[in-house]
This record gives sequence, structure tokens and C-alpha cells, in this order.
Amino acid sequence: MKLHRNLVFATIDSLDLIFNENKQADKVLKNTLKRDKRWGARDRGFIAETTYDIVRWKRLYSEIAEVREPFDRTNLFRLFTVWATLNGIAIPEWKQFEDTPTRRIKGKFDELSKIRKYRESIPDWLDDLGHKELGKKWDKEIAALNKQADVVLRVNTLKTTVEKLQNELADLEIETEILKGYPDALKLKERANVFTTDAFKNGFFEVQDASSQKVAEILDAKPGERVIDACAGAGGKSLHIATMMENKGQLIAMDIYENKLNELKRRARRNDIFNIETRVIDSTKVIKKLIEKADKVLIDAPCSGLGVLRRNPDAKWKLQPEFLDNIRATQKELLDSYSRMVKPGGQLVYATCSILPSENEMQVKAFLARDEGKNFTLLNEEKIMPSKSGFDGFYISLMQKKV
Repeated sequence: MKLHRNLVFATIDSLDLIFNENKQADKVLKNTLKRDKRWGARDRGFIAETTYDIVRWKRLYSEIAEVREPFDRTNLFRLFTVWATLNGIAIPEWKQFEDTPTRRIKGKFDELSKIRKYRESIPDWLDDLGHKELGKKWDKEIAALNKQADVVLRVNTLKTTVEKLQNELADLEIETEILKGYPDALKLKERANVFTTDAFKNGFFEVQDASSQKVAEILDAKPGERVIDACAGAGGKSLHIATMMENKGQLIAMDIYENKLNELKRRARRNDIFNIETRVIDSTKVIKKLIEKADKVLIDAPCSGLGVLRRNPDAKWKLQPEFLDNIRATQKELLDSYSRMVKPGGQLVYATCSILPSENEMQVKAFLARDEGKNFTLLNEEKIMPSKSGFDGFYISLMQKKV
């Protein structure tokens, strides 16, 4: 592979913003990729994948390159050299690459690969925490979370079928495969920009990981029910729930951020979904009005996001131990408060995109032991581990409220 100067420089500029200005990787790349209209899909793919790769392996690469944050441009080129050398790409004779010790890179890589925190490129505290909570399983899970995520679509069955969409995408040379055990899912065989397709613009699908699709399935909302998605965000799961309700009944999508709910409204219009009502949680009154009013409540709780590190590799550098303590306290509060909206005989689903027991089964166990949860019984819980499923890490529990 021959390296092109403008693509390498775009990658370095992106890394500078992500590492030194603490910007979100996906937002940085969205802007970078608009920079030159002449770039084709392969050029944009190179910038995005190389940037994500270097973000993912930041600790390992900076150790090999012997550079420390904040990274100046020379340091960033050294990180790039490590990436290129380990991927078997020849370093061009540009002045930016002068004095790069390519011969030592592979030796240092072999040496550091014996130590998990370097091999998997994670902060010390996160490695300690993962090992403490998951024991020997941590090795397999963190290795799986460092692999590139697949692109999975969720077919909008109100507008088309899995087979029809598969054929429509095949006509555009976007090859997909059906996933056993995920009735509405199609997995892309190769990465492609599906957002420019007419099928997307017409609301025939959403991009949603296979594990995330399990949440609505376990909630199993039926047409005509009153369902509350209490932490709806931009509504990926709300749209799936509404589809399963066949647009019949009422789905109340709630969040503390109005801008996210506005995005959900926009997506619902594209999906031809009209049984969703959005409500901003701007006071405790919003919850009080709905006490014991819902057949089903979903608490898709804010969490560490450890289960989705493959698609958000920069999150492991932003996460802090104190954030985890705070988020566990928030999860407890949400369970205690939002569970009150379930009517007697109704059901509650608590879900996270984390693989840590302290955010998952331990939260549910503690809830069921408290006064707030004493009227609930655990019916089912599913722990989706990336090493086994090949998809995001998720936890989903289904509880029933006594009549």
C-alpha cells in the first residue's frame, strides 16, 4: 500500500483533535471526511479506519513509540509510524518520518504484548476493574472489544421485509447476510455508507447493533399497550418497540435531553411511525403523572458503555473511575424512581450496554431486595458477552410487577 500525503495528514489532524482537544472521535471524523470532495470511498475508509485504529491502540503505540501526552505533531507521526510498521506498510521518505526507529517497533510490540494492559491498550484502573469484576473472563472480553465492530441494520418491518431489503441493497452492490436468532437484522459483509441509499432515506432500516435489537424483543411490547421508554435518547430502541407495536397503542419516549428527543421525532417521521409521544423529564412531576400507568417500562440506563468500546474506542481514554461510581448511583435512582410507572401485573426491563456485573445483575439484585423493588420478580436476564456473540456487550433483565 502506498501512503498518500493528504490522507495521512487528514488522519494526523483528526488524531490531534481527538487526543489533544478531547473531541469525540465520530464527530471529528464526520467533519474531516467532508474536507475534500475528491476523496472516494476507499480514501475516506483509510482515514476513518486508521484514525480509529490509532485511537484504539493509543497506549500500546505510545509505549512503543516512547511518546507521552499531550502529543505534538512529531509524536503523532511517530504513532502513525508504529501503526504503519505493524501493518506492514512501507514508510515514505517524507521529512515528517525522519528518525523513526522502525527496526525496534516489532521487537517492542512482541515484548509489550505479554502484558495485558499494553496488549489490549487500556488504562491501569480499567484493567484492574475488569479483572476484579470478571476474573479470567476479562482477557477474552477485552480482546473481543478491541476488534472492529460489524455494521448491522435493523429492518423496519412496517415498510419492508428482511428479504426485500437484502435484495434492494444487493442491487447497489451492498452485500448483507441474515443473522440467525435476530429476526429483523442484516449484517453488512463489507463496510459501506448505507446512509446515502434511498432505502435509508425512505425509512426501510436503521443502523442498530444486533445485541441492541434484543432489548425490544425481550420487552415484547404488543399492539395497543401503553409502553414507556424512560431513557429514550435519540430513540433507536423506541423505533424498534413502536415497530413491534405495529403503530398501535401509545409509546411514551422520555429523556432529560430535549435535543435527543427532537432527533427521535425526525427519525420516527422517516420510519412512518406515529404512535410515539415524546416527553422531556424536566421535573419529578413528569414521572409522578405516570405512576402505575404503563403496561411496560424500559429503563435503558446510562452506563459505562464498556460493552460498546468496539464502536467507541475513544471512550476508554475518557472514562474515569469516579464517573463509574456516579453512574452506578444514577442507575440505582432510575430503578427506584422509574419502576413506579409500571402498573400492577406490568413488566419492567432494565438494560445497559455494559459488561460489568456491578452495573448489571448486582444492580437488579439490590433493587429487588429494596422496598422500591419488593413488588417485582425477576423473570429472565440475558448477559450478552462480545467474545461469545461477536456483537456489542449488553445486559437485559425482565421483571414482573405483582398484581
